[in-house]
Amino acid sequence: MLENKKIVFEKPWEARLETESLDDRSLPLGHVILKKRYSIISTGTELACLSGGESWFKMPGAPGYSCVGEIIKTAPDVQGFSPGDTVFCYGNHSLYEVIPVEGIFLHAPGDIDPKWIPFVRMASIAATAIRASNIEWGDFVAVTGQGLVGNMALQLAKLQGATVIAVDVADRRLAVSRSCGADLAINSAKTGAEEEIRRFTRGGMVSTLIEASGVPAVAAEAVNWIGQNGELVFLGSPRGAFETDITPFLNRTHLASFNVTLKGAHEWRFPVNSIPFVKHSLERNSRLIMDLFAKKKIVLEPLLTEIVSPAGCFDVYNKVRDNKDEYMGILFDWR
Repeated sequence: MLENKKIVFEKPWEARLETESLDDRSLPLGHVILKKRYSIISTGTELACLSGGESWFKMPGAPGYSCVGEIIKTAPDVQGFSPGDTVFCYGNHSLYEVIPVEGIFLHAPGDIDPKWIPFVRMASIAATAIRASNIEWGDFVAVTGQGLVGNMALQLAKLQGATVIAVDVADRRLAVSRSCGADLAINSAKTGAEEEIRRFTRGGMVSTLIEASGVPAVAAEAVNWIGQNGELVFLGSPRGAFETDITPFLNRTHLASFNVTLKGAHEWRFPVNSIPFVKHSLERNSRLIMDLFAKKKIVLEPLLTEIVSPAGCFDVYNKVRDNKDEYMGILFDWR
């Protein structure tokens, strides 16, 4: 038996580190036991779960999004993976986990520092917006919300050849975006974003607006920054109530003088694994992101805010809740 530790959301705004026994004597077919090195906090989704606001997350429950670890045992039928292999997967916040190899379960390249591997999923989520968009070389693209996923979307749009505009209400996040390649950074709480964008684009406005904040009011405002025949791509999951007159928003899509297209960019729009006749998958996106990391085409260093002990999870989640704009990537260190 293994002594396992895992983070549990017991009830709204209460997180704790729990110790349990994990039976390692037999494994289900197709599974391995993974010993974690790092797991990453997805601040938007996990805070929504911790608040009790996500119906799909049942309390008490173990949160988690993305991790890197070492295989310590495999089921007899597992092929292509062996004890000692370092792998990336969509695992929870725990020291040990029994995980199926069918799904997002990939060898971690040896030329990438393991602490960056959990960031692969965040970049893969951001890549969904790029896949859903019509971004081409020479376009102006704005990204609202410069958290971890929004920043990654900004960098990926720039790799497409776009001139990229970061929009947020936190100066610290905007400073990070500049260091990651933003051509223009706008604090929309301090200046008129529409006027800034109009001046910067010489009146053409943006052809693609990626909404990564998840705040419905932001989309209602940002639709005015999109030029004729442009697109609004919803990357962040919308959360929270918002009341407004929706007619001006709808007219931006209906009237020929605007003709803005609305698109969803939820991560799960693609199949998990690569299959014939379907170009994109979560697996393929993850592999391509790892390649970008290895080639240093994505700026990662400014995105890591803190590496913390799982024992301090209660304080960590409270700090993120109370000062969300100050945090980007936070890793739990399970070593």
